[in-house]
Parts: sequence; C-alpha cells; structure tokens
Amino acid sequence: MAPAETMAPAESNAGALPPPLPVLPDWSVARWFNAAGPLSLADFRGRVVMLHSFQMLCPGCVAQALPQAQMVQNELAGDDLAVVGLHTVFEHHEAMGPPALAAFIHEYRLTFPIGIDRPQKDSPLPETMARYGLRGTPSLLLVDRRGRLRHHHFGRLADLHLGVLLSRLIAEDPNQNEPDQNDPKQNDPLSPQTAMSSDPAPGPGGCDTGVCPS
Repeated sequence: MAPAETMAPAESNAGALPPPLPVLPDWSVARWFNAAGPLSLADFRGRVVMLHSFQMLCPGCVAQALPQAQMVQNELAGDDLAVVGLHTVFEHHEAMGPPALAAFIHEYRLTFPIGIDRPQKDSPLPETMARYGLRGTPSLLLVDRRGRLRHHHFGRLADLHLGVLLSRLIAEDPNQNEPDQNDPKQNDPLSPQTAMSSDPAPGPGGCDTGVCPS
C-alpha cells in the first residue's frame, strides 16, 4: 500500500479548478480597413471576438467563410460581439497587396474591421499567422470577454455550430471562474483544450499553407 503522504496530494486535487486559460497575444497588423484607427485585441475586452483569418484569393474564404463572417456582423455584432477580419497572406503576395484588398473589400461589401497581417522579412508567413499557429485559410478564432482563446477552427464552420458557440460565449459571465473542462457543455470538440482544429483538411476550397488549390 502506498504511504499516506503519497496519496494525499491526489486527494487534495480532487475537484480543483482547471488552470487559468491564457490571454491570446495581440495581433500584428500593418494597416486597417473599415476602422477609424489602429485596433488591438485589448480594445475589444468585455466583448466576444470572432476573428476570421482569410486570403482574398482563397476560394473557400470567398465562397463560404467571408459571407458567414459578414452575416454574423449583420445579425449579431454589437455590444456583446465584435467581428474582426485578418488578411493573412502566405502565398501570391504580389497579387494580394493593399490596393487589391481595398477593392476586394468594396466589391464584396465587407463592413467589419479588417487588418493586414504584418509580413515577415524571412518567412512567407505573416507575423500573426505564425504567432497564432494558423494552418491556413479560412481560420476562425473565438476569443471570450476576458481575451482568452476558446475555439480555433481551420476551415469553414457550419452556421448552426458557430451560432451555438457564439451564444455560449456571449452568455458567459466574464467574472465567473475558469470554464470546467470536464463539463460536456464547455468541452467542445473545437476547444483548444481538446484540439486546435477538428478538421485534418480545410474542406472544399480551403487553403492550407502547403495545399491551396489553384
């Protein structure tokens, strides 16, 4: 039988709160569109943030993810929720510069703030994409009212699933204890506590950093 002193720590940890979730680091943006000035993630503290990473030449972004982001902007954005776009260019850099993006935003009538992920000198991946470990586009990050990453999904998420996730985050009390990772309602399959992405591939039209359809 194990000595009592070796069993005590396990017993004392029973029912302990999970470790605090980390605050998501700020993005690095070279230029903003649809914004009066530079924005930081901290500017949205107190609101849920839906951060949508895209490329204007990514078929899945244009056909599916961007219309979904604009729909959320139209229907839900306000005091409780902010939609933010991040143009994370990791290929065809010469074709997706700021003038082209400005025309794209106007043509597709995107009204939420959109930042250009700052390029890196020695890498095709821009700074925020590398910092957040994004696999490709489209990528969706959901940040709670306290600035903590709660969901990270590569590829388009079904509208109904996204609505459930957003509703849960909006309904949370920002002063509550850490989410119980053993609670099935909190332990979503897209949660960073279980997996950074549920999809091994982005799905039709999505762009992986190594596999983007032409």
